[in-house]
Amino acid sequence: MADFEDGVILSPKSRPKITEEQAHNSPKLRDTKLTGTKRVPRFRNRSLSQSSNDSFSSGASYTGSSDGDDDHHPREAEQKNSQGFSDFCVRNILQAAFGRREIEIAEQEMPGIMALRKRAQQDKPLDGAKIVGCTHITAQTAVLIETLAALGANIRWAPCNIYSTQNEVAAALAEAGFSIFAWKGETEEDFWWCIEQCIEGEENQPWSPNLIIDDGGDTTHVMLKKYPDKFKNIKGIVEESVTGVHRLYQLSKCGKLTVPAMNINDSVTKTKFDNLYSCRESILDSLKRTTDVMFGGKQVLVCGYGEVGKGCCQALKGLGAIVMVTEIDPICALQACMDGFRVVKLNEVVRNIDILITATGNKNVVTREHLDRLKNGCIVCNMGHSNTEIDVGGLRTPDLTWERVRSQVDHVIWPDGKRIVLLAEGRLVNLSCSSIPSFVASITACTQALALIEMYNAPAGRYKQDVYLLPKKMDEYVASLHLASFDAHLTELADEQCRYLGINKAGPFKPNYYKY
Repeated sequence: MADFEDGVILSPKSRPKITEEQAHNSPKLRDTKLTGTKRVPRFRNRSLSQSSNDSFSSGASYTGSSDGDDDHHPREAEQKNSQGFSDFCVRNILQAAFGRREIEIAEQEMPGIMALRKRAQQDKPLDGAKIVGCTHITAQTAVLIETLAALGANIRWAPCNIYSTQNEVAAALAEAGFSIFAWKGETEEDFWWCIEQCIEGEENQPWSPNLIIDDGGDTTHVMLKKYPDKFKNIKGIVEESVTGVHRLYQLSKCGKLTVPAMNINDSVTKTKFDNLYSCRESILDSLKRTTDVMFGGKQVLVCGYGEVGKGCCQALKGLGAIVMVTEIDPICALQACMDGFRVVKLNEVVRNIDILITATGNKNVVTREHLDRLKNGCIVCNMGHSNTEIDVGGLRTPDLTWERVRSQVDHVIWPDGKRIVLLAEGRLVNLSCSSIPSFVASITACTQALALIEMYNAPAGRYKQDVYLLPKKMDEYVASLHLASFDAHLTELADEQCRYLGINKAGPFKPNYYKY
C-alpha cells in the first residue's frame, strides 16, 4: 500500500449529519458520513493500468486531478452497507440509491440477459461457482453480475480500467451485498490491489475462485504470476477483449495456459454487435460530450479498420466528416476502399487532420514524433482496449504542459503554444468518457453468461488446455433472445429444405467457417 501523510481522524460524532441527496449533490460533503475516514491527500500518480509495462508516466507538468478528488481515499475509509456488510471498497456507499436507479434503467434496455435470468434462475446452473471478474463496472455490467448471482454464483469483481467505473453503480452493488472493489480514478497501485482483493477473498474466509471472467487478461495475468496454487482450481476463463484473447493465445502457444479458455471476443454476436454497432454510436457520444466538436467537414483519421474501426468510420462519415484510414492488412484496407474511405499512412496526413482515433489493439501506433507534428487543436483519442496505442508517456516531459479542461479532457501544450486535446489519457474513450448502448451490452453479457455456464458444467475432457470459440449454437441462441424486442419473426425451414441444406431445423444454421 502507498504511504500516506499523517492526517486527522474524524470521529463519527464530530461529523455533520447530511441527507443522501446532499451527499450526492455536494462534492465537498459527498463522503463525510463515513466511519473511520482518514483525511489524506489524493494520489497524484497518473500512471497507467492494463498491464502497461510498455508505457511510461512521470506526471510531469500535469495540472489536473482525477474525478472524485475529495478528502479521503477509498482504501482508508471504513464503510458498511445497510446490512453491516463491509467486504467491498467503493468511492461512497451513500451513492447506492442513485446507482440502483441506473441499473433499473439498464435492465429495461437489456432484454436478452433479463430473459436468460428468468429462464435459468430456477435451475441454478452456476450453483457452487466462484467467479472473479475484471471488467468495466457500469450499470450494464451490474445487470450481468446480478444475473450470475441469480444463477447461483458467488462473485467478487474488480475494474479493468481505472476511469470507466461508475461510482454510484459500484455503490449499489456493494449495498446489494456484492464484493466490489472499484472506483473511478484509481492509481496503478489501486488497480492491482483491487484485483488482488478479489482473488484473495475476505480475511479469514476461505475463497478459491473456479472461474475467471476477464476483459484484457489482467486477472488471468495476476493469478498466473502471483497465485499459481489458486490458478490450478480454475475450471475456465472467459475473455471478451482483443487484447486479452491475444494474451491467451500467446500463453497457449508457449504451453503456459493450463486451463481451458473461451474466446467470446470473436463470437459473431460479440464481434458484430459490441465491436461494430456499439462503437458506431459510442464514438460520437464520447467526442460530443468531451469536446462539443462539430463533425461536418472535419478531417478524421481512424487507425485500424477492424470491426471497431468500421463502426467509427461509418458514424463519422454519416455526419459529414472526411474520413481516412490506416491499415496494415490488405484485406481490411481493400474493404475500406470499397466502403469509400481513403487508405493512407499516418505520416502522409498527420499535419492536416482534425481528429485522430486509434482502434488497432497494437502498441506505439501514434508516437511522440507524430504528436509533435499534429496541428493546433487536434483531438486525439483511443477506441482500442489497451492504453498502449498512443504514446502518452512520451508527452509527460518537462517541456510540455498538461492542463485539465474538464473530466477526462486535457490540453497538452507545446512551448510554441500549440496544443492538442487528449481524451481519457489515451485509454478506451467510449467507456471512460461516455458509455455503451445497454442493448449491445445485453448481447455481450449473454455470451459471457452462457460461456461461464458452459465452462462450469462441461464434462471432464470436453475442453483441453486451449482457447475455444463460443459454440455456434450458443451464438444463435444469444441472437434469438433479443429478437422479440424488435417483434421479429423467424421463418422456419421445411423438412425438405433442411435435408437439401444438410442442417438441423433448430440450427446451427451456418458452419463455423461462415463469415457474417
